[in-house]
Amino acid sequence: MLRFVFATIAIMVCQPASAQYYVRGHIIDDLVQKISWLRCSLGQRWQPDTLTCIGEAQRLNFDEIEQAIAQANTQLGGSWRLPTKSELQALVCDTCDGTKIDAELFPNTAAEPYWTSTKNWVAPRNRWSISFMTGESYGRFFPEQRLAVRLVSDR
Repeated sequence: MLRFVFATIAIMVCQPASAQYYVRGHIIDDLVQKISWLRCSLGQRWQPDTLTCIGEAQRLNFDEIEQAIAQANTQLGGSWRLPTKSELQALVCDTCDGTKIDAELFPNTAAEPYWTSTKNWVAPRNRWSISFMTGESYGRFFPEQRLAVRLVSDR
């Protein structure tokens, strides 16, 4: 009995960090946050034979993001949206070299700020972004500015 308990604890402790994620082609299910991510930034396309995102990430303002979300919902089904600040911040990989995101799960992510849906509480006209170059969050961008976008959906 005691051996079973220790074996169970050892399995739980030795679980890789990626056990949080379940890969389904162009979609990553985040089992902890209970959301699904598109693996590619908007403007990129999933390439299943090479398991990568091809093309360049588009930089969009908030008016363009609304149109892109409507198009994603039509083409992919579901209810895609911008992630919150905390959801996107959870993808930051502080120990990753180069771009601060797991490149295997989210290949070819641009090393730059990405939009979140969260308004800056100090300057409500501004929105928060997460930079995958630095891993930091910034609340200084106006909705008219163009930043990269990654969409998420509730599971």
